[in-house]
Amino acid sequence: MNKSDSECFTLSFPEAKGLVISGDVHGDFNQLVFKLCVQYRMRDTLLIVAGDCGFGFEKRESYENMVRRNVKRMNEANNWIVFVRGNHDNPAYFDGCAFRYKRFVAVPDYAIIQACSHTILCVGGAISIDRQYRMNTWKGKLKYLKAGGNATDALARNIYWKNEAPLYDEKKMGAICSQFTIDTVITHTSPSFCELFTKGNLHHWIQNDDTLLDDVEAERAAMDKLHEQLVRDHHPVSHWFYGHFHQSWHNSIDGILFRMLDIMEFCSMY
Repeated sequence: MNKSDSECFTLSFPEAKGLVISGDVHGDFNQLVFKLCVQYRMRDTLLIVAGDCGFGFEKRESYENMVRRNVKRMNEANNWIVFVRGNHDNPAYFDGCAFRYKRFVAVPDYAIIQACSHTILCVGGAISIDRQYRMNTWKGKLKYLKAGGNATDALARNIYWKNEAPLYDEKKMGAICSQFTIDTVITHTSPSFCELFTKGNLHHWIQNDDTLLDDVEAERAAMDKLHEQLVRDHHPVSHWFYGHFHQSWHNSIDGILFRMLDIMEFCSMY
């Protein structure tokens, strides 16, 4: 069951009996399904990926083939996977329509997911600290590849997307807060008071990217504003999950358990 309008995009999973959040998967979709359905033998479970899913690095047909390959296994287990946008994802896939199947869906930022008595707010995006390298590398590849697709095709292959950053959307938050009571948040990056406080070899990359440091700070500031809005509106948020940093960490801060998930790390909610 789902609903999408100009203000809110919502998905409801009334049949789900389990809820699991995963860290980055970086295009390992088949492994993700195998881990969910075979390795852990989960049934009637909704899995939400906290960004860096891997959409956009291959042709669109690749993702369609992934669905065909895995749909039988997902149907038999009665499982679903929801994908939240990361910085290593083409945002064009995350409008709720471009990649939408019965068992798999990539949701837009500020999507509301309802499952297992939880109301979950999903907000994607982050900054690629190696973005200059990615842009230069792709320009070089296009000299030898015809796989880049039509320049006007929003779903054409690439390895970097300029509109990758998370945005604090006050209007959408106003609409959401008037209709829903949020108890769980899933983002790709995190508020500034959560680990990790810097990502990777940031100081190496800022030498050739004059605005990178400011953009990374703005990324975390957007999550700070999101957190402040939820607190100000008295939402009973108990859990906040994120990926992006490729490590595991958790801490309870002012009554919210913030949990950073490593690559392909699963965490169950109850």
